Amino acid sequence: MRTHDLFRKTLIAAGLAAAFSVVPLAQVAAQDAAMQKPSDNQTVPDKTADAWITTKVKSELATTKGIKSTDISVSTMDGVVSLTGTTASATEKNKVEQVAKGVKGVKSVDASGLTVSDTAK
Repeated sequence: MRTHDLFRKTLIAAGLAAAFSVVPLAQVAAQDAAMQKPSDNQTVPDKTADAWITTKVKSELATTKGIKSTDISVSTMDGVVSLTGTTASATEKNKVEQVAKGVKGVKSVDASGLTVSDTAK
């Protein structure tokens, strides 16, 4: 009987030692997974946010007086809005930039693609 109890205690101790030795390995695997560098591809939520920002900027430009939005193209990548096209004046160009910067979620605005028209209207 004594041998049976000793065997049972040894078996339980070995089982516990094996179970506890797996826990650190699982923690290391979880940390490795968390530290993986994200891929260069955007996730779907980021693309959705960029599409929403683009739509919102276009809408704001279309409803702002003094801006001819049909001559301006808007694209967004990672919260950075890129504006291309033509404005009638430097004042309109500045206004376009300010409107874009005012949209929620916009990190920055690249207006290097906006040009001021040579002909005054």
